[in-house]
Amino acid sequence: MKITNVEAFILQSPFEIRSPEGSDEARGVKHCLLLKVSTDEGITGWSDVETSPHVGEAVVNAPESGAGVFEGLRSLVIGEDPFDVERLWDKIYRGTIYFGRRGVAMQVLSGFDIACHDIIGKAIGHPIHKVLGGARRDRVRAYASTLFRPTIEAIKDACAFYLQRGFTAVKFGWGVFGQDRKQDIKLVAAAREALGPDVELMVDAGWMVNRSAYDAIELCRALEPYNIFWLEDFLHPECYEGYAKTKAAGVRTRLAAGEQEATAWGFRELINKGGIDVIQPDLTRCGGFTQARKIIWEAEYAGIDVCPHAWLTDLLTAGSLHLNAVLPRSLFLEYNVSENPMLTEIIRNPVQMDKDGYIAVPNGPGLGIDIDEKAVKRFCVNL
Repeated sequence: MKITNVEAFILQSPFEIRSPEGSDEARGVKHCLLLKVSTDEGITGWSDVETSPHVGEAVVNAPESGAGVFEGLRSLVIGEDPFDVERLWDKIYRGTIYFGRRGVAMQVLSGFDIACHDIIGKAIGHPIHKVLGGARRDRVRAYASTLFRPTIEAIKDACAFYLQRGFTAVKFGWGVFGQDRKQDIKLVAAAREALGPDVELMVDAGWMVNRSAYDAIELCRALEPYNIFWLEDFLHPECYEGYAKTKAAGVRTRLAAGEQEATAWGFRELINKGGIDVIQPDLTRCGGFTQARKIIWEAEYAGIDVCPHAWLTDLLTAGSLHLNAVLPRSLFLEYNVSENPMLTEIIRNPVQMDKDGYIAVPNGPGLGIDIDEKAVKRFCVNL
């Protein structure tokens, strides 16, 4: 089997993105990048990529430079066998190294790797979790991933809504959080009261807020009475020493981070230097399944948990379900509850949550998710 083409589609939401302070629910991203990898046997693989889509398209379409280190992704992979994921990963990493290594080049490489695994699964007639070594579970507990609301009343209404939908875990993040410490605590207290003691509550404090390790320690201690499951991304992604200082202070709350991290060696640094309890690799940023396999091993060796970050289309949701399926211990699936037809209408068979708050791992070939290419063209702005 040979790769014949790689296409980058930039989708645009029909919504204007609302300010988090005034939103009842997040509307997700304004633009989204999809990758389609085609082969000479008629099998195609897909992935979404959480990145700047217009920059990502340039990474895919950049011409061959001749130097071997400034290459566009398409020029590197045409004619290659999509089964050769380890060799291809290294070829692309080295071929984009002068403008890549991290950021958008790594994110496009991640999406390409996911699409290759989608092709492999479709070619052999098995789901990706079989390709990764076999599922340990056939369903995963979902948590509603949403923005902080600006008032106590709005927080309580949101909690009631997610409970009514069947969620047994909720994560509030970003939005107004970080603007006023006293109000932050009141909002978390309101969420805990509304959810009750048996529903898990997570807080994504937002790394865009400038905090010191001292601030983070004080925040953790202030939130401890509300029994949050974890505090996430409360410092800059590279502030490993700050994470370590927070952990060393003896806080009881789990510390979670890593959605901005990439590669197994990057996560090794985060784990060893940061003292994180839960790492959160995003398949479309960390290096795809090829690196995720190695990241899982780093976490297992360190005795910590893995909970994939996933906040885009059901392509990423499905990929994260497959990853959760093979984990030695699975905590949750992050479930994007944002209202955005660009993210939902392109999927023919969206994932469905059971009444008890769990989502089944897809068993169809590859990702197990089918793309509606007519819908893709409807939202696409770069055809």
